[in-house]
Amino acid sequence: MTVNQSFLLRQALPDDAPAIAEIWNAGWHDGHDGRVPEELVSARDPESFRTRAAQRVADATVAESSGEVAGFVMVVSDEVEQMYVAAHHRGTGVAGLLLDEAELQIRAAGHEEAWLAVVPGNARARRFYERHGWRDAGPFDYAAAGEHGPIPVPCRRYVKHLTTER
Repeated sequence: MTVNQSFLLRQALPDDAPAIAEIWNAGWHDGHDGRVPEELVSARDPESFRTRAAQRVADATVAESSGEVAGFVMVVSDEVEQMYVAAHHRGTGVAGLLLDEAELQIRAAGHEEAWLAVVPGNARARRFYERHGWRDAGPFDYAAAGEHGPIPVPCRRYVKHLTTER
């Protein structure tokens, strides 16, 4: 558990799943609508986020502010797999705290490099990652889970070498 100014970073709890789902749904559509295959947009309805949030709560770290989930990050192995911040908390520094936490978790798991996927048209996210020392390592197709199997999504792979010093 980490406290930074007005945000508390902690392991997500099952009771956080509805808030995670709401933030994930809104943030995902902000960053992906019109930038990924329509088949994937159609598969990402509110119920899909509620189901996935409940299933993935153990993978999530949340940032809490005044008892409210302000954002979350999910790390799987060396990947920052999901990271979203509630719209009214954007610009507060919480995304940077969550990204730092993800890097810490990846480094603690023994990985020297972290990676994440960003859709090319999500310029706001790409600028954010670049400001935090991540670099664009090139294009690849991310296999997103769809209703009828994986959906290839053109993405950019961002990487960051993780130093052993903090």
